[in-house]
Amino acid sequence: MKKIHIILLVSIAAAIAVLITFLRTTTTYDTVETAMNKPGRFVHLMARWDRSQPLEYDAIKNPNYLSFTAVDTMGKSVKVIYHNPKPENFEISDRLVLKGKYENGLFNCDGIQTKCPSKYKDDKKNAEKSIQQASGSATGNPDTKY
Repeated sequence: MKKIHIILLVSIAAAIAVLITFLRTTTTYDTVETAMNKPGRFVHLMARWDRSQPLEYDAIKNPNYLSFTAVDTMGKSVKVIYHNPKPENFEISDRLVLKGKYENGLFNCDGIQTKCPSKYKDDKKNAEKSIQQASGSATGNPDTKY
């Protein structure tokens, strides 16, 4: 074989290896309905805590048991069981990424990743206000104070 053929084969093999690695590390988020259609398979659910339903957690009796109802983006709900301590910022989170399996009518969660509301929301509003004021002064508006 010529050198160019060997280099080409090695390059193709490396590209295939990179592609396989990339495909294994990508995460897709399922809905409650798709998780129900994959019983026993590990999935990631993007959901929020349904505050209208009871939250079961007693840090003294059993700090490694948390039960709550989660609602996905499609409005479908599922009861979640989590056998680890409740995440510290669980109550203030906007969204949850639930990692686990749907089995026997419950979502058995192995991990919870909280997505909290942005701490920069007020900063964004202030920045927008500053931009509006600056654009007013740039147009020569006499009502704008420097």
